[in-house]
Amino acid sequence: MERSPIHTRICDLLGIEHPIFAFSSSVDVVVAVSLAGGAGVLGATRMFPEEIEADLTEIRRRVGARPFGVDLVLPKGMPERNNREEVEAKIPLEHQEFVDHLFEKYSVPRDGQAGPRSRFVRSEEMARRQTDVVLASDVDIFAMGIGSPPEFIAAAKTAGKRVLALVGSPKHARRAIDLGADILVAQGHDSGAHTGPIGTFSLVPQVTQMAGTVPVLAAGGVATGDHIVAAIALGAVGVWVGTAWLTTKEAHTSPVLLAKLLAAGSEDTVITRAKSGKTNRQLRTAYTEEWEAPGAPSPLKMPYQDILVGDLLGAIERHEIEPLLGSGLGQGIAWFREETTVAEVMHRFIEEARASMALIEGVRQRSHAQADGAVGV
Repeated sequence: MERSPIHTRICDLLGIEHPIFAFSSSVDVVVAVSLAGGAGVLGATRMFPEEIEADLTEIRRRVGARPFGVDLVLPKGMPERNNREEVEAKIPLEHQEFVDHLFEKYSVPRDGQAGPRSRFVRSEEMARRQTDVVLASDVDIFAMGIGSPPEFIAAAKTAGKRVLALVGSPKHARRAIDLGADILVAQGHDSGAHTGPIGTFSLVPQVTQMAGTVPVLAAGGVATGDHIVAAIALGAVGVWVGTAWLTTKEAHTSPVLLAKLLAAGSEDTVITRAKSGKTNRQLRTAYTEEWEAPGAPSPLKMPYQDILVGDLLGAIERHEIEPLLGSGLGQGIAWFREETTVAEVMHRFIEEARASMALIEGVRQRSHAQADGAVGV
């Protein structure tokens, strides 16, 4: 088999063909990317432990020995117990009334069901239970999306997992390296969901220079093969991609949301705290605009915002309330204009990267030829 044009040392380290890591909450996306030669990573933060266990088992059954990962968000300062009543008791009345107003204004059905963010409280208790399931599984990569708790890193390494830490600043990168992370993801401002203020082109080279021998993946705005080659030029050994899979068939995105994603440009994304309580890049919708409007209350800290808006967001998704319906996504959404498959996206990435590498090599050869000619004169 011909070697990938973007083969790097991370491919040899993990036994993958292409240095493309795919973050997705869809089992089918994770499987398809791994089967296509990348490394799928299941976003499992909003799953109960038994659901994580079932999904990891299914993925292993379908990908065989190919490597894949799982991602959990493990922030500091969360409540100890998974007790929704205790959290709700601390939510101000003003915030409760604002959410009630959104239910009424947009005729969102109150169907009595919790949403993904309010099924349980993001808590120390739940983090331990989720992590225990991951450590007991045969998953290859344990990614930590927010926070890198020392005890979890140590336990993961003892269990033989590769520990991957997502970082948004050189300071966070230094801490993750000191704690023993095996792989870093330098997640630039272009990224979807939880993201920091430093742009991808500024962040990646700072992190790669600091990391030394620790492999670094680039994230944020990666939407073409050209972006992948650029990431490698900045010192990264691969890329971490999430937005690209939202418009694939394997993501099972609802038709209403899919239409909005396919029509969106980079300027249609917005940084908001209205979903989780932490800065989070989302599709601009009536929901994000309501929270930005004069007189709107300031979003609460995590996990209080999760519980405050979780049932509303769940109902919006289930009933496809179009003005409010959105998704976490990066500025790279501008490159996706039709529904495709994971295999088609992977093929496009590789072929675009191949063409970009050939273009760079052509420029290099012409420069050398011109320099040689000048010397001859």
